Amino acid sequence: MEILANAVVGLVAALHAYILVMEMFLWQKKPGMRFHGFDAELARRTAPLAANQGLYNGFLAAGLIWGLVAADPTGFRAQVFFLSCAVVAGVYGAVTANRRILVAQALPGALALAAVLATR
Repeated sequence: MEILANAVVGLVAALHAYILVMEMFLWQKKPGMRFHGFDAELARRTAPLAANQGLYNGFLAAGLIWGLVAADPTGFRAQVFFLSCAVVAGVYGAVTANRRILVAQALPGALALAAVLATR
């Protein structure tokens, strides 16, 4: 079960690294605009906000990677903390911005959190 939990945590970390790239580096380029459905003007005006969001996603990815490489109990605790943050951020994003964030961010985080907790 621990191998499965680590794999799912790794996937969630990769997801947040992907979001970082989309929001910090590709926001005003075709992949970023297509992903969010923005035109060039809206992407330009919202780029500083997106970069900030991307940075936070990068922190989530870094924390999850730290949780994977750190020895227990630190690694376990880091995974629980950062996965909980991802779930809360996903729920908040779904309520305030776009409901699809619930499935794209909160659900993977919740599944990974359940898998990590099941290892104990």
